[in-house]
Amino acid sequence: MHLDHSHDESAAVSADAHRPDGRRRALRIGLGGPVGSGKTATVAALCKELRDERSLAVVTNDIYTREDAEFLLREAVLPPERITAVETGACPHTAIRDDISANLEAVEDLEDEVGPLDLILVESGGDNLTATFSKGLVDAQIFVIDVAGGDDIPRKGGPGVTTADLLVVNKTDLAPHVGSDLARMAADAKAQRAELPVIFQSLRSDEGVGPVAAWVRAQYAAWTASA
Repeated sequence: MHLDHSHDESAAVSADAHRPDGRRRALRIGLGGPVGSGKTATVAALCKELRDERSLAVVTNDIYTREDAEFLLREAVLPPERITAVETGACPHTAIRDDISANLEAVEDLEDEVGPLDLILVESGGDNLTATFSKGLVDAQIFVIDVAGGDDIPRKGGPGVTTADLLVVNKTDLAPHVGSDLARMAADAKAQRAELPVIFQSLRSDEGVGPVAAWVRAQYAAWTASA
């Protein structure tokens, strides 16, 4: 289910779109959301969907481990040199919003070592509904929630739900098993987000990550058009 609002999906904007040497840098898209919402699975699916058409890389964030990066490596979604991990050592939102230096270093190192890159996905560690990315780190952000977390999450709001460039409601296939009302979630999401887009997703369906990948392609088209 894709709530097709009239909001311009080409949301990617950056004050610093070039590297110090003047070259256009990669588009950076952040993915945040609560623990267990399916961020890493969504990143993996996006890599598989886009890797044959774009040069991309991934930065993951965990507090004390490299678990998410290791999952992506096991799934072989990209060559190992295109996946790197940041161990935040503190609340995940600190490294994506407050002190972004470790993540900035990670994305810049990727561009230096395996570039040129078209797209870098920056996955936050699992956090709560207040998690947002600094605009100094990413150009657009996706917030992932899942139906098993409760169908009242969109109504509860929070900056992640209300302000992310794209809200993904994940694991819709579980709705009948956990008693979540997808129509209610859709109505609450629209009330919270107005014209910002929402995509309902099940990675187990035939459609899979397709609509989210299409949104990412739109961001990239806007990014290149603004060069």
